[in-house]
Amino acid sequence: MDLTGNVAIVTGSGQGLGLAYAKALAAAGAAVVVNDVVADNAEKAAADIAEAGGRAIAVPVAVGTADAAQTLVSRAVEEFGRLDTVVTNAGILRDKVLWNMADEDFDAVIHVHLRGTFTCVREAVRHFREAGHGGRVVLAGSPAGQRGNFGQTNYAAAKAGIAAMARTWAMECARAGVTVNAIIPNAATAMTETIPFLAPYVEGLKKGGPFPSVVRRAASFGTPEDVAGLVVFLASPASDGITGQCIGIGGDRLSLWSHPTEISSAFHDGGWSADDIAEAFTSTVGERPETYGIPLPNIPTTQHKSA
Repeated sequence: MDLTGNVAIVTGSGQGLGLAYAKALAAAGAAVVVNDVVADNAEKAAADIAEAGGRAIAVPVAVGTADAAQTLVSRAVEEFGRLDTVVTNAGILRDKVLWNMADEDFDAVIHVHLRGTFTCVREAVRHFREAGHGGRVVLAGSPAGQRGNFGQTNYAAAKAGIAAMARTWAMECARAGVTVNAIIPNAATAMTETIPFLAPYVEGLKKGGPFPSVVRRAASFGTPEDVAGLVVFLASPASDGITGQCIGIGGDRLSLWSHPTEISSAFHDGGWSADDIAEAFTSTVGERPETYGIPLPNIPTTQHKSA
């Protein structure tokens, strides 16, 4: 992949997945605006990219507001002369079960993930439309947003909204030559470290150990670098025509997530009363209810302990 001459913004790229995306885009030739709420993280990431021969600047702002989005886009254009790709990766966690989740827990996650995605993409698309050269939008989704996850009301809601925005924006931005896709990553990060099942593997990676092959396949779980290739692909001309999709990646697996769709239906002359539904539901539309939650893969106990 050759992204020479392209310019990308990656929010939340001072560490974790965002840092892997920024480094991979820079290695492919793109100039990168590194963003993080922690200035030291953003500046170190930009310095590391420059030391490796890439081009990057650090813009340490907290995404969520229109002002922050405008700052990111304007700095990209001022420094590098254009903007081609925006990757909205910034995020936080405030995990609690429903009855223990405070308003502040909910609002903080929605502000960074959902509103931050909205404001950054809105500003980038305004620039793409004015510049007239099209663009690439890559949104960070999550398995939690596709299936729900215990203790993540705020996070799952935000990520489900991001998937819906990808489909909506793909339609709205098509005429301007802007593609919009969501990635559904599954990798060892500070966020996945909080998930009990995955924590041992994240800890093992920190100690320099590899992930067992069974984990990379059965759990589709790997390193941030395993995900970065998808971001580079979606930023490149090779992805022309691919838009409105939710694409999963993690470990050794690349996948395409389905969109919500009606899977069964039934008809009743004159409409449905509550009694009609009660009589027919389990033998018609409710005969095979949908599953929910992120399923745990079947990994041998010995593999789990060895990590």
